[in-house]
Amino acid sequence: MGRDEMLRRSLVALAAVVVVTGVVTASVRKAVATYGFGILGIAGVLLPDWEFFDRDYSEWLTPMPASRRTAAEAAADREHDVWKFKPYPLRVAVLTTIYSFGLYKWWMYVSS
Repeated sequence: MGRDEMLRRSLVALAAVVVVTGVVTASVRKAVATYGFGILGIAGVLLPDWEFFDRDYSEWLTPMPASRRTAAEAAADREHDVWKFKPYPLRVAVLTTIYSFGLYKWWMYVSS
């Protein structure tokens, strides 16, 4: 399953969650908030340039070396290796904190 397929399935699942949220809460605003939070969540997981972030976090502020492969080669390689995410402790801590806070705020809004 490539990135396109994962994105497609994530968007279909998000649509189902938005419909369920809208029906259960009877609120278009809460459904739209669910959609916005879901799109940001999907974008945060599936769309970043993982090749850039796969370096040590101390190198994130320096540019990538110019000896990188061409964009076509990199795209072809990424299509086969969907999960290049390496669980560096700092990255996992930052992403967990951000998504936990967002999920908490979304839940407080939807459940009110």
